[in-house]
Amino acid sequence: MSGVIELPFSDSITAVLSAGSFVRANSYASMLEYMPASAHLQLLAQYDTPTISNVIELFHVRPRNTGYMDARIRACFPEMPPIVGYASTATMRTAWPRTHGDVYSGLDEQITCFAELPGPAIVVFQDLDDPAIGATFGEVMCASYRCFGAAGIITSGPARDLEQVRRLGFATFSNGVVCSHAYSHITSVHQPVRVGGLEVRPGDLLHADANGVCSIPDSIASEVAHAAAEFVACEAVCIECALSGTRDVKAYSHARREMLHRIEELGKRLRK
Repeated sequence: MSGVIELPFSDSITAVLSAGSFVRANSYASMLEYMPASAHLQLLAQYDTPTISNVIELFHVRPRNTGYMDARIRACFPEMPPIVGYASTATMRTAWPRTHGDVYSGLDEQITCFAELPGPAIVVFQDLDDPAIGATFGEVMCASYRCFGAAGIITSGPARDLEQVRRLGFATFSNGVVCSHAYSHITSVHQPVRVGGLEVRPGDLLHADANGVCSIPDSIASEVAHAAAEFVACEAVCIECALSGTRDVKAYSHARREMLHRIEELGKRLRK
């Protein structure tokens, strides 16, 4: 099941959401004209990642088995709401000592790169060691990223300091947990990386929650944000029937077909 995440945003965003079930193709363009980019991000954050992934599928811009990280990457704090932001990429090693500098060398350069992004950063690390040896991040790094406006961090390596990071309210995604950072050091910044089977480039728009991480193509990002409410309404036709407690196969079959019909029609309008 996918749907809306209720978060306190501005009145203008709430107004758009409340009207979302009645959005039609000719109104998407008009909304894009007057809503700033930050509003698109806030709107995307109102929905869970499966909903965003489902809406992207309607545009037929990529195969359905691409555009998301695989099950190796999991939310450290599944209870936290979705995050949306632009990838600030880096690579890391922890198996061997760096030849110069300290464990946090590279942080200054990475944080400086946040200014090149069109919105809040989501830090994305590829751990180059196989298997991963030490933690990619802990309390110090997460507090630093949060200070400079990052929405969260995603790594193909392990995490640590989970209780401290949870108290920061900072969203984190990793392939596991380990107690030591070993010889942790950043080896490159602002270069393409591959995490959870997904190639991520600097500036890619990402959406992440307890269900995983997906990328949103720039060319359709605004339309995805505005179509999500109608997609949720389409699914609600079948879900509400299933939750009604009426074990009527014909009624259920009708509701299921109606849901699929509405989703198909929505897709046709989005692809025009």
